[in-house]
Amino acid sequence: QVQLVESGGGSVQAGGSLRLSCVAFGRTFSSYAMGWFRQAPGKDRELVASISGGGGVRYSADSVKGRFTASRDNAKNTVYLQMNSLEPEDTAVYYCAAVATSRWQARMAEGLYDYWGQGTQVTVSS
Repeated sequence: QVQLVESGGGSVQAGGSLRLSCVAFGRTFSSYAMGWFRQAPGKDRELVASISGGGGVRYSADSVKGRFTASRDNAKNTVYLQMNSLEPEDTAVYYCAAVATSRWQARMAEGLYDYWGQGTQVTVSS
């Protein structure tokens, strides 16, 4: 069992930056690949970034490529989402999720992740 707790959300003006954190409690953190998802009001939840258990493989969705980057510190059981050049369209609840590395693929769907955090709100104003 893995528990995930996100933090770092908030309100920011367009063009600003935020860094989200997700701390994992439970089994060996490096044995899990991590994904960052978001869900805007009235929209489906979508994958924005993911990262392998060791951190050597990263993925960013086309909608955030060049602006959002996932990273992790396995010594701190923490994964991060650095978000730069934020746009109003980035407003959403952001979730981290975990899946065993043996089953991970960079662009895998949300239904294949095993554990989820509670979400943190990001609001970007124009």
